[in-house]
Amino acid sequence: MITVDCRPACGACCIAPSITTPIPGLPEGKPAGVPCVQLRPDFSCALFGKPERPAVCASLRPSREMCGAGREHALAHLAALEAATAPDAAPSSASAGVRSGGRHPFAQAILP
Repeated sequence: MITVDCRPACGACCIAPSITTPIPGLPEGKPAGVPCVQLRPDFSCALFGKPERPAVCASLRPSREMCGAGREHALAHLAALEAATAPDAAPSSASAGVRSGGRHPFAQAILP
């Protein structure tokens, strides 16, 4: 996996995945598809570089595979990973929308 710089005005990693550990402002974490309360209007993280940033957030690194050509790809890719790793996930259908070239249902719901 080749890492890349985080794309400005994206915020996909602060929206698509669920977070099951406490976040300042969200003691129970957050569900998938819901923007984190720490996501600023410019789609940057208010906790970036701060010690209170959750370890799961700090460990996620942008990559070509994850970020692709833009925000829509990143949202769809992360939503597919979320679906594939959910406790009740069906492995054969988790990322079918992405593999088939279509838009993942999560991306369809939040993007124009």
